Amino acid sequence: MSHSRQIESEAAAWLARREGGAPWSADDEAALAAWRAASTAHQVAFIRLEAAWKESARLKALGAGIPAGASPDPEQLRRSIFLGRGRFESARAVIPPGRSLVPHGLRGRRRGILALASRRLWVSASAASVLIAALLTAGWFLRSGGTDYRTAVGALKTVHLADGSEVTLNTDTDLTVLLTQGERHVDLRRGEAFFQVAKDPTRPFVVQAAGERVVAVGTEFSVRREGQNLQVIVTDGKVRLEGQGSRGPDAPVAFVPAGHAARVVASEVLVKPEAPAEGEAALSWRRGYLIFHDTSIADAVAEFNRYSTRKIVIEDPAIGSIRIGGNFRSTSSEAFLRLLSDGFPVRVDDRGDEVFLTRP
Repeated sequence: MSHSRQIESEAAAWLARREGGAPWSADDEAALAAWRAASTAHQVAFIRLEAAWKESARLKALGAGIPAGASPDPEQLRRSIFLGRGRFESARAVIPPGRSLVPHGLRGRRRGILALASRRLWVSASAASVLIAALLTAGWFLRSGGTDYRTAVGALKTVHLADGSEVTLNTDTDLTVLLTQGERHVDLRRGEAFFQVAKDPTRPFVVQAAGERVVAVGTEFSVRREGQNLQVIVTDGKVRLEGQGSRGPDAPVAFVPAGHAARVVASEVLVKPEAPAEGEAALSWRRGYLIFHDTSIADAVAEFNRYSTRKIVIEDPAIGSIRIGGNFRSTSSEAFLRLLSDGFPVRVDDRGDEVFLTRP
């Protein structure tokens, strides 16, 4: 796609979002203003399409009866655009024979006037056609809300997206993927996912989670959300964190290169190098394992509880501070519990739906 066509598509997507019936906030208006101010080409493209939209106001009315997630009938749209031609013909039909509505002094210029009007109608229809294409590919898809993906507790799932990217969902994860002409967007509501992003400089890949935008073009990284806390680990390329939650929209952008991890807690962001062993342990869930290196039992138990509905409960707080290590199947805590009972002063008390760790 050429640069000018890309700008025109982005302008059409903005207009479709604003006029498509979905909520349009002050933040949305500010984002649109920023996009228009970014370059003269943006401004010109938007003004041109906005004018076409106003001249073809029937398009908005046409969408009123279409349910969310459905696309308008292209033939119906085409007829709506050229409805004006039928009205001209109807008006001509009621003019008495031999009479003219053109003033006598202008009759000699009739052909020029009609030619100019015809050209203006053609230009408006052409611009409206561009807008229709954008509505079909962007605006109406935005109304559909994207595609939801979820995993149950203990389950893993790999999803191949239409743009060539790949998403691996960890246990108990809930996210929505929305691919538009201007952006590839993921809303991570809960859980953890690893993203292998296909390169596309014209469409950034954005993961929205806990009030943060994790933005990449082509890279590999994971995002883990626990409430309003966030962890981002980058294994290839680079991502940037744009604060929109508790840090506020004016918060500094944080860049996370490969081999680094970022943790967002409340309004604080910490970016630090990740040792290879730490990175392997943090992402071992993709192979179905949990790897612990000098990890407290409290933290290890918290990890196991993410993968099972049968929870482990530490009754004696002193047990939680004991440090352990090892590799374990994420969905099978038996080896972990056996290690605790055989190698540490810990008694494992199985009570059906829960397992309690106590002192002997």
